[in-house]
Amino acid sequence: QVQLVESGGGLVQPGGSLRLSCAASGRTFSSYAMGWFRQAPGKEREFVAAISWSGSSTFYADSVKGRFTISRDNARNTVYLQMNGLKPEDTAVYYCNADPSIAGATMTTSQYWGQGTRVTVSS
Repeated sequence: QVQLVESGGGLVQPGGSLRLSCAASGRTFSSYAMGWFRQAPGKEREFVAAISWSGSSTFYADSVKGRFTISRDNARNTVYLQMNGLKPEDTAVYYCNADPSIAGATMTTSQYWGQGTRVTVSS
């Protein structure tokens, strides 16, 4: 079992930045690929970014490529999502997830999920 707790959400103006964190506990964090998804009001949950267990491979949705960066610190059991150049359409609840495979971490069927942290981009 893996428990995930997100933090770092909030209200930010367009063009601003936020860094989300996801702290993991339970089974060996470093053996899991990790990802971030988001869900805007009235929309389905969508993939944002994923990172392999070693951090050597990363994947991004086209909508965030070049603006968001996913990283992880296995010593701290934490994965991060640095979000720059935020747009109103980035407004959503952001969830982190964990899966034994990087492919699984890009899917809504991923094995473990956090409760989410809300990001609002508005002036």
